[in-house]
Amino acid sequence: MTANQSQSRSGDQYRIRADYDARTIVVYQAYSPAIADAALRAGRFVAPFSFQRMTWVKPSFRWLMHRSNWGRKAGQERILGVRMTREGWEEALSRAVLTTADPAAVAKAAVHLQWDPERSVRGAALNHYSIQVGIGRQLIRTFAEEWVVGLTDLTPQVRKAAELVQGGRAAQAQRLFPPEREYPWPAG
Repeated sequence: MTANQSQSRSGDQYRIRADYDARTIVVYQAYSPAIADAALRAGRFVAPFSFQRMTWVKPSFRWLMHRSNWGRKAGQERILGVRMTREGWEEALSRAVLTTADPAAVAKAAVHLQWDPERSVRGAALNHYSIQVGIGRQLIRTFAEEWVVGLTDLTPQVRKAAELVQGGRAAQAQRLFPPEREYPWPAG
């Protein structure tokens, strides 16, 4: 499935919103302390990160906050901003198969693509969707060794934002979120 095929599904509801620049895009992942600490020390993903299983990346910070319960779920206590090349991101999109496609096609796909309801600061489902991209075993080393150009530990920022949200100060918390704007779909 190409990105354009995905975009045509429903206009405004299916748009990638991300923090990006001319060369890179930031995606978010939640990990255990052991994985995050090793990756941050090395400046790249290394063991105990698994190169044998799919890894899911999400350009929506709020969606990952919902998914990881603000870094409070077991095994998801550390939130990393993963800066990857736009070339790698767009390569992944060009090879993606929607998880709702034919099961045989999904099983063979190097990359899985899924749309989930975007989330408000407080976790409520919104009326537009956020993209998740699952990078499979066939591309996981390429992702980790070629596409990833930087890792940032966002855990302290997440903890502070979570405290603000819990204290009824969602607007103040949102100022701590990374900026996201509509990402242009690659031609194809």
